[in-house]
Amino acid sequence: MNLSDEAEFRDYAGPRMAAWRRTAFLLCRDWHLADDLVATVLDKLYRQWHRRDAIRSLDAYVGGMLARAVVDEHRRPWRRERLEDGDALPEGDAPAGGGVDAAVERLTLDTYLAQLGPRRRAVLVLRFYCDLSVEETAEILGVSVGTVKSQTSRGLETMRALAAPTPTLRQA
Repeated sequence: MNLSDEAEFRDYAGPRMAAWRRTAFLLCRDWHLADDLVATVLDKLYRQWHRRDAIRSLDAYVGGMLARAVVDEHRRPWRRERLEDGDALPEGDAPAGGGVDAAVERLTLDTYLAQLGPRRRAVLVLRFYCDLSVEETAEILGVSVGTVKSQTSRGLETMRALAAPTPTLRQA
């Protein structure tokens, strides 16, 4: 790769890193794994950078690479270590920006997404967070358009039910 291509790659990837990290987190639910996945995708993208002009939507292409990286990670024969119930989490860095209200909104959305299955979560993240079409999402996930539509509908229905206020009992 020549210096001009490297500069173009840096100019493309640099401003998108934080968004890719958030997308990877929404897909895998682990900040450390999200960082690993973004690094893996960056490596693959760098090696394929010479083909960038043949790709219709580079952002959608990278979103698909992230989704496939998550699926590939879960298909591996070995699993990553998991924290046991009593283990303490290290202090981590959360994404910056947005203030208290935005943080509460992110935590609420994160809580709702955590209660969805991996396929529904992936469909909702790709459709609404990455702003991909039904067809692009189906292509990325390797499923039919009908599956994307049904998973979107069911995922949104579940999230609406989770967001609905719970009725309170009145005391007489």
